[in-house]
Amino acid sequence: MSPTQLLSELAKPETVITVLAGLAAVAVIGVVWSAALARNPMNDRAKNLKQQRDVLRSSLLTAKQNQNRRQAALGFVNRITTGLNLVRNQHAANVSLKLAQAGWRTKDAIAIYMFLKLCLPFAFGGAAAVAVYGFGAFDLPPLARIFVAMLAVVLGTYAPEVFVKNTTIKRMQAIQKGLPDALDLLVICTEAGLALDGALTRVGGESEKSCPEISDELGLTAIELGFLPVRRTALENLIKRVDLPAMRGVVNTLLQTEKYGTPVAQSLRVLSSEFREERMLKAEEKAAKLPATLTVPLIVFIMPTLFIVLLGPAVLRALDGLGGL
Repeated sequence: MSPTQLLSELAKPETVITVLAGLAAVAVIGVVWSAALARNPMNDRAKNLKQQRDVLRSSLLTAKQNQNRRQAALGFVNRITTGLNLVRNQHAANVSLKLAQAGWRTKDAIAIYMFLKLCLPFAFGGAAAVAVYGFGAFDLPPLARIFVAMLAVVLGTYAPEVFVKNTTIKRMQAIQKGLPDALDLLVICTEAGLALDGALTRVGGESEKSCPEISDELGLTAIELGFLPVRRTALENLIKRVDLPAMRGVVNTLLQTEKYGTPVAQSLRVLSSEFREERMLKAEEKAAKLPATLTVPLIVFIMPTLFIVLLGPAVLRALDGLGGL
């Protein structure tokens, strides 16, 4: 039989129906056979356990590799900063205080900050020089290229400071916002008979989800109250880490109550009410500034559209009338 005759035979409807019926019969037999087999559930369970074990092993290996890379990078950074004596001077102490206010208290944070402070000007300046001189970006004159490179160096110099300052401001705002609620919890704990360190620990634990920043600070203060020889030092350290007038008032109140024996709960309740009133006054102040703030968007975006809607049809009619003349 020639290929042409074979193709003609296969193209007949009877042949196509016969082939499809055979395939359907094979599929039905396979389904019935698989359903009739008695499966062992332990095989599937063992397979799933093996897959989970492989996933856990790979995740542990990946985490260990990432940790090893991080330790190697931190070791390199520590060698550079220690060799240049960047973490053992008075400037390093001031940087440590700024990083503590931003929420970073480890020695590695100081080393990383000093390393970035040292390397970012060269990195930014080198990238700007390559972009301007190597690739000819922006097609600038020679003096402007030098200015761009110097500007990149200045940005690299001040980038770590700006980042730390912005982080500190956000952290202080979060602490200021969550302080009245924390004081209410502290009043409840002190009225229940807990000591100051125990009350701070409990309040820190309860505030972990609502305000993790204040939870961190109160927990650290409770730990320092437990092992420092002078309790006043722990409260003063809290003022250094959280440089806010509200927190300074809380610490001064705690120091006075400890010195003169006045009731802690009553003093903290007065402070809590004052902070809540202050927060309400700030909200009312923002609401009062809202009409003046909306004046510029109103003039820029809404008034032109309003003029177009109101005067547009009249202008079009006037143009049609003039066109008819």
